[in-house]
Amino acid sequence: MKILIADSLPQRQVDALASRHQVTHWIPAEADLAEAIVDQEVLVVRSTEVPAALIGAGPRLAVIIRAGAGFNTIDWRAAANRGIYVCNTPGKNAVAVAELTMGLITAIDRRIPDAVADLRSGQWRKKEYGQARGLAGRSLGIIGFGDIGIQVATRAVAFDMEVLIQARPGRTAAQLDRIDELAVTLVADRADLLARSDIVSLHVPATTETIGMVGPEFLSHLRPGAVLINTSRGDIIDEAALLEAIEDKDLRVGLDVFADEPAEGTAEFDSPLAKHPNVYATHHIGASTDQSQDAIADEVVAIMNDFGRGVIRNCVNLMSAPHGTVVISVRHHNRVGVLARVLGILRGAGLNVQQMENRIFEGTMAATATIHLYGELSEETVQEVVDSLDVFGVSVSRA
Repeated sequence: MKILIADSLPQRQVDALASRHQVTHWIPAEADLAEAIVDQEVLVVRSTEVPAALIGAGPRLAVIIRAGAGFNTIDWRAAANRGIYVCNTPGKNAVAVAELTMGLITAIDRRIPDAVADLRSGQWRKKEYGQARGLAGRSLGIIGFGDIGIQVATRAVAFDMEVLIQARPGRTAAQLDRIDELAVTLVADRADLLARSDIVSLHVPATTETIGMVGPEFLSHLRPGAVLINTSRGDIIDEAALLEAIEDKDLRVGLDVFADEPAEGTAEFDSPLAKHPNVYATHHIGASTDQSQDAIADEVVAIMNDFGRGVIRNCVNLMSAPHGTVVISVRHHNRVGVLARVLGILRGAGLNVQQMENRIFEGTMAATATIHLYGELSEETVQEVVDSLDVFGVSVSRA
């Protein structure tokens, strides 16, 4: 396949892709991305934005891979409308972000950046910096208990902290197992979590529900002197409201992201929040460790290898559940043309296939096709499928 890599990946993984595919690197100074993508089948991006217009410029495009967990920089709906898979690499940066989170928490408690700055300016202030509360026994409220939140909780428990998360339905079995293993405390609602936490750490994606989440109402529940950490997305915080709360409640804040941060790697950045003495900030580097980048790139290679075998991995724009009104399962001889005849019957009945899977039995003599249909499946149509050549039997269930 022809793969266009629009951002940097570690060379080892690029070589792994190049050993099986035709790989091209997009160089902004040499070509417009819309022109470079014209004959490509796969686009791999990290920070590069992929709007609908760019997706439309790639008539052969079949897969867009985001080398990272978030995919808000890709118009995945436009890709879905053109039958293009959008895949990501969830969880591969979780350890790196969790490490930075704990680093910010520790730095705030021990005032490490200020101590370093004083020493570099020739000042010895042991009395000043010899005062810290310590982390053992303190409460850490985690908002967002996904891959990163779990990794933060794991490290916080090792620091002998009490971890609080909000109780809610729909958690996966793996998440519930970790909650039990780590003895995480479940609280009824977010307001209760904020009021009970010495430190609050945010690990949520940027969605319509989370953008601006940390505003006046949220901040009103924090304890005076509490610590707030954000290593997720900058626009989940109302920065003006946070500046006001810092003054009113003497909050201390650790940030790796900002709402208006530069897109470039090097740029001028004039942020009142970043300049505030109660704020310790880094340059959106949460996932930027060699270990993390290798893990992400390995997952990109795995996505491509699976795609080559017909397996779709980490796709974010497929429907989570089959969309149809009826399911028909057809047991048939594993022979050429059987499914074509069955699909021809369904088409003749005006039934649209929403999803289909054909599984082959051991020995390769027989198979079962499970077909999700949208429309009204009549008894006459079912009988026509049953009577079709090389069909053993049919079962029908309502979706």
